[in-house]
Amino acid sequence: MTAEQFRKQDGSAGDADYGVIGNTYSDYRRPDPRIAQAVWDALGDARTVLNVGAGAGSYEPTDRDVTAIEPSASMRKQRPTVLSRAIDAVAESLPFPDNSFDAAMTTFSVHQWGDLTAGLAEIRRVTRGPVVILTCDPHLLDRFWLAKYAPGVISTERRRYPTMSQLVEGLGGTATVDLVPIPLDCTDGFNEAYYGRPEELLVAEARAACSAWSFVNPTQAGQYTAALQTALDSGEWDAAHGALRQQPTFEGSLVVVRAMP
Repeated sequence: MTAEQFRKQDGSAGDADYGVIGNTYSDYRRPDPRIAQAVWDALGDARTVLNVGAGAGSYEPTDRDVTAIEPSASMRKQRPTVLSRAIDAVAESLPFPDNSFDAAMTTFSVHQWGDLTAGLAEIRRVTRGPVVILTCDPHLLDRFWLAKYAPGVISTERRRYPTMSQLVEGLGGTATVDLVPIPLDCTDGFNEAYYGRPEELLVAEARAACSAWSFVNPTQAGQYTAALQTALDSGEWDAAHGALRQQPTFEGSLVVVRAMP
């Protein structure tokens, strides 16, 4: 099957259906300016930028000429009016000639692509400069305490995220991989963003915005949240991890991959 044939009713092309989980996504997944700076620094002095899997526009620079690609109609509708309208297309089949852009970026998206190898080849084909990927290193996910309370969520994330070697190889074999510190008051609500605010993961909408939760059996997900609630109520969580409530940043699995042609 082609990437187009895998698309869901609202156009979502990956394993998550943003027609279902995307309605409040932008309420919880707001770009964090410190993480954004890491992405923008990696773009260098590029003026024309392709954003693949652009979603609601998180981390798009507003001082450059950005072309956004987003297959989900639900996510395209959530883009602020200050951003350009996103093109309905998929990573595996980009509608542009070779070397069309100074740089390309994709944030929290590569694990959604139906054919990672094809998507990376396409983004490399249309980009004459750096390709910048904000993603999570699956080998570093066990740094986060959620592995104890919700092991199925972490194992789901580990399965979904491509390894760094897969990304580097798919982009031509030469790339840098840099850890991105996650701030304590991070405004982008992925799982590790709550490293020092565990109560946030008891909120159903916050969990829904961390799409890995949607792949866990609802009964099991309920058991996970109950276990976390019990650990918080009993003081167990604070006894083991309470120092994180005051820790300015956390080095978890968040990384920026930057590949040059």
